[in-house]
Amino acid sequence: PGVPVVGVYDAPEAAAFAPLVAPQPGGRACVFSFYENWLNVETLHITPENYGCGGAGRALCGVQTRDRDDFIRFLVDDEGLKASHELMAQWLDARPPYHPEHGHLLIGPLRHEQYGYLKTVTFYVRPDQFSLLALGAQYFSSPTDPSPVIAPFGSGCGQLLSLFDDLDVPQALVGATDIAMRQHLPADVLALTVTRPMFERLCALDERSFFSKPFWQRLVQARATA
Repeated sequence: PGVPVVGVYDAPEAAAFAPLVAPQPGGRACVFSFYENWLNVETLHITPENYGCGGAGRALCGVQTRDRDDFIRFLVDDEGLKASHELMAQWLDARPPYHPEHGHLLIGPLRHEQYGYLKTVTFYVRPDQFSLLALGAQYFSSPTDPSPVIAPFGSGCGQLLSLFDDLDVPQALVGATDIAMRQHLPADVLALTVTRPMFERLCALDERSFFSKPFWQRLVQARATA
């Protein structure tokens, strides 16, 4: 099967993104359990009232579903994600959740007519494609710019949006490193999430770049004959 390109939109209305799917109210569905829906050109609609998994509620909607200390104990003692409660507390303080501007988060196929509401774009790709995109993210970057590619710790849904310090900075984030969500992706699929300015940089790559140069051409040929 193909691999999707998925946008995260913060929009005032959801109807323009139909066909829509949503978590079962009161359920705990992972955002990435809707991967097949994205392949079928359907958009996941989440709100602060209906977000599925509690982790997505916090990371994407700013909804606190657990007492802070209980949440820290769960992440450290039950899931083993940090070496100590103190480290996890520091990380939570340093990585605040995203708070929707308009009340509707839409995660699904790119909609050109809704570009003004686009926050990030995620490429679900295989390793060769991932390396191509990661190189593209470096193409326009100077040594004094913010790091063009980052790989922060966090949940898979947080990697879609809230783990960027500034969505107005051209930046790419290595995603799908959360082992809790990888069960919903094909085993050989990786993710690279980019801010809208970085998406525009990637779209500006032309024949002068590595796309039409020998390194990439030889890789394509090697895969074709493997």
